[in-house]
Amino acid sequence: MFKAAEGLRNEFCIQVKGLVRARPDGTTNDSLKSGKIEVLCHELNVLNPSVTPPFQLDDENLSETTRLTHRVLDLRRPYMQRNLMLRYRVAMEVRKFLDGNGFIDIETPMLTKSTPEGARDYLVPSRVHDGQFFALPQSPQLFKQLLMVAGYDRYYQITKCFRDEDLRADRQPEFTQIDIETSFLGEQDIRDMFQGMISSVFKNVLDVDLGEFPVMPYAQAMHRFGSDKPDLRVKLELTELTDVMADVDFKVFSAPATMAGGRVVALRIPGGGEMSRGEIDGYTEFVKIYGAKGLAWIKVNEVAKGRDGLQSPIVKNLHDKAITEILGRTGAQDGDLIFFGADKARVVNDAIGSLRIKIGHSEFGKKRQLFEDRWAPLWVVDFPMFEFDEEAQRYTAVHHPFTAPKDGHEDWMVSAPEKCIAKGYDMVLNGWEIGGGSVRIHRADVQQKVFDALKITPEEAQLKFGFLLDALQYGAPPHGGLAFGLDRIVTLMTGAESIRDVIAFPKTQRAQCLLTQAPSPVDEKQLRELHIRLRNPDAVQVG
Repeated sequence: MFKAAEGLRNEFCIQVKGLVRARPDGTTNDSLKSGKIEVLCHELNVLNPSVTPPFQLDDENLSETTRLTHRVLDLRRPYMQRNLMLRYRVAMEVRKFLDGNGFIDIETPMLTKSTPEGARDYLVPSRVHDGQFFALPQSPQLFKQLLMVAGYDRYYQITKCFRDEDLRADRQPEFTQIDIETSFLGEQDIRDMFQGMISSVFKNVLDVDLGEFPVMPYAQAMHRFGSDKPDLRVKLELTELTDVMADVDFKVFSAPATMAGGRVVALRIPGGGEMSRGEIDGYTEFVKIYGAKGLAWIKVNEVAKGRDGLQSPIVKNLHDKAITEILGRTGAQDGDLIFFGADKARVVNDAIGSLRIKIGHSEFGKKRQLFEDRWAPLWVVDFPMFEFDEEAQRYTAVHHPFTAPKDGHEDWMVSAPEKCIAKGYDMVLNGWEIGGGSVRIHRADVQQKVFDALKITPEEAQLKFGFLLDALQYGAPPHGGLAFGLDRIVTLMTGAESIRDVIAFPKTQRAQCLLTQAPSPVDEKQLRELHIRLRNPDAVQVG
């Protein structure tokens, strides 16, 4: 038995039979869960030896490529074990809450019809129907509405969804959604119920009280933070200057201030005057990622001196009234730094909104107490129904084309779509959108008005959504719901840097599985059966 023990190595699977007993005094090990006991071995069997692992399981400096390539071993690490156990507990708490409130779990199809929902579909060719394709669902949106029409008034499922979109830390091509729909409840009722669900999950899993959920209109969120999912832990806000900059000599400011859809804002950084030119240049390169052409700035040395107390190459191009307004509106103090964004509103919001987060989360931001370490939930409501796509020269749906307008806004859909406000709502936590939804359109005539605003012809609507439009004619009840991102919720709860750390077998940012080497070439015979010929002559095929 001792000889067998001498041959044991890391990751061997063994069976031990013996006497479990307390360790003698002075030999306990408080760093181990089992540190107060030992097993007096009577019998030792090696059930399965292991080859030498490619890494030590306690190595904290593994690259993600190594971890995902050897994911089976990575999943043995205590870090991943804890994450996936917490994910399980979250899912169970969700199910308990929904079951207790009369919701039933109903599955919907994975092979369905391709419909335009904002991202690219993953398509699945049909072998039986030559030249035709299924699509993997981006969400069960249409089916859950059909279930409401069918009389299943409280539905949910924890399901996979698929979107072929550009990836980042909080996205995966396949992700898990807590999908919920209910009939006869309004906006406030739905928000109240599912705020209760998320609060219950955090309390029961982490013993965290999320407290009150502030409610903020979309327009206010964009005005103050440049984002529809603001991180309220960061104590910085945008200051509107568009009206002030219309007549300054500095065209970098005056041109956006006078153009349609332009915006000029300031972002005051308390104590930011101590930043070096190198740090400022680094932030300038950062905002360029979001389309900004540059980053103007002013260092406030002495407020009382006005223009003479400011340090910046742009000050000479601003008249006295503009300088007074900048200092007054931002509340600038001696030693502050003011950054500026000036461009189309979308570029300004993306660039300066992201800069706000970056500075707030930086070591500088934490040292200057610009960041408050807490849980910061928020409801963002009153989203616009439509946004104008300049490239396509038409309006598109902000959420999806089945979102109901606010009462009385139906008549603006054709005459003034930009005025229409939706019965939509997003739940935000620490700057992440963890859930979103809306009250749906339950009348065919209102749905047709939305299609008209989106320039979807009756023929196209019938081709894409005919089954839903037909169903709405049969006494469809008022209904609404929302969907939560399970992956995102668990990522926040664990403090992981990426949702890949809370998914057992995730894809990389290039939408690849390093473990299975998917996607991969397929046999020429399979392609022939599907009536598919690859147009790229250099494409690799098997067989």
